[in-house]
Amino acid sequence: MNQASPSTVLSDAALTLRPSACPGLLRIVAARDGGICRIKLPGGELSAAQARAIAQASVRYAAGVIELTNRANVQVRGVKRGDEAALIAALVDAGLGPMPATGAGSAADVLAAAAADDVRNVMISPAAGRDPFALFDTRPLCAELLTMLQSEARFAALSPKFALLLDGGERLARVDHPHDVWLAVSQEADGVRFVFGLAGCPPVSESAGFLAHNERITPEKPRADGTGALAAILPSQVTALVRALLLTFLDLASADATRMRHLLAAHSVNAVLSHAQRYLDFPLTQNAKLAKWHRVAPADASLRLGAHAQRVPETWHVGGQPSLGRLDADTLNGLATLSQQHGNGTLRLTPWQSVLLPDIATHAVPTVLSGLNTLGLACDPAQAITRLIACAGSSGCAKGLADTKSDALRLAARLPADVDVHLSGCSRSCAAAHCAPYTLLAAAPGLYDLYRRDGQPGFGQCVARQLTIGQAADMLERLARSDTDA
Repeated sequence: MNQASPSTVLSDAALTLRPSACPGLLRIVAARDGGICRIKLPGGELSAAQARAIAQASVRYAAGVIELTNRANVQVRGVKRGDEAALIAALVDAGLGPMPATGAGSAADVLAAAAADDVRNVMISPAAGRDPFALFDTRPLCAELLTMLQSEARFAALSPKFALLLDGGERLARVDHPHDVWLAVSQEADGVRFVFGLAGCPPVSESAGFLAHNERITPEKPRADGTGALAAILPSQVTALVRALLLTFLDLASADATRMRHLLAAHSVNAVLSHAQRYLDFPLTQNAKLAKWHRVAPADASLRLGAHAQRVPETWHVGGQPSLGRLDADTLNGLATLSQQHGNGTLRLTPWQSVLLPDIATHAVPTVLSGLNTLGLACDPAQAITRLIACAGSSGCAKGLADTKSDALRLAARLPADVDVHLSGCSRSCAAAHCAPYTLLAAAPGLYDLYRRDGQPGFGQCVARQLTIGQAADMLERLARSDTDA
């Protein structure tokens, strides 16, 4: 009997993938500018060969537009109708698929792989293992968690948005994205431990918060529907704990509950921990002494740009940010070449929609910085484009009320120094998982409502409505001046 070709299997399976608005490798979601294929990268790492494969596939099967996401992943936009299976097959052949390997076997195998793809949501620092300030190298633990998530069939029921944060104490760390489960390293008298919490972010200490504010990162408080630090465990217990918490979520959550915050709305933290204990061979007890635990080290997003020393002497990571997180195939190929010629042949994507080239020797740093600039990437945090994020907007999304990408470029020419702005085409806030200091929410083509972060959920306080980009620039200038004078 003839076996179906991979393309046929992928096409047939795509018809029965579980519905979701989240794109995936095997779930290409339609948008105004064509299909979107999202490629989840383990720990944000992409080899030069894989980068070239994405670049080639984006031109052959899509519009040649490549986006870096706010979870350190990559997505290909403008996938052509009828070319979905060929694109998927090319990416799988490049080793970008989940476990088990896709593209062979039955449609059931492909569906299982699609479910495994959905759960690959573990965020670590792009400088993990190299940041000289880190207390723990989270890369091996990240690999363990990804293997566990993809290997257990029950986890296929988790939402594609269900996400984990593993914080090793790096200075270059995105700790203001709420996660369903977060774990953060803590230096205790008897050694390193991981504290954990649910449905939120690691809280930041007052001293760290002061430094972070100067670096344009506002200290986070636990979300109203989340928790602070609950307990401390050994690094060797992390994977077992995460497994227990995920099984607890699946055991207790109602059919319409997709995130940990939904579970906590119906069950107490003690009930959740008590249920998780059934899956563990070590005691899990909420520790009241951790109620005031805070992450001590300040996070500094500016370390994603330019050259910064790594843990190993005479090695550096060098970073740059493409305009509004978008690349074309030539640029991605150029980054691959730089990484092969001067680094270790890999790229590390960041949750700020930028890219790091790790392991650059001291003598090669000027050449790599020059190369990034030539490719059009911004390497200096003083450049306004590094302080703007924007969703696809009306040019790429049917829900977008304004062309946010074009408007962001216009705003960049007038953006005040040290001001960070998020432009969102609708209230879904797809481009920003965190709360930006200022948000311009589209109200109509070319018109935005301006929100200022005030510590509350959502965009914050609305300070002006129906502003043009020019008026928004003027208002941001006044607000920035008042902050300086205060």
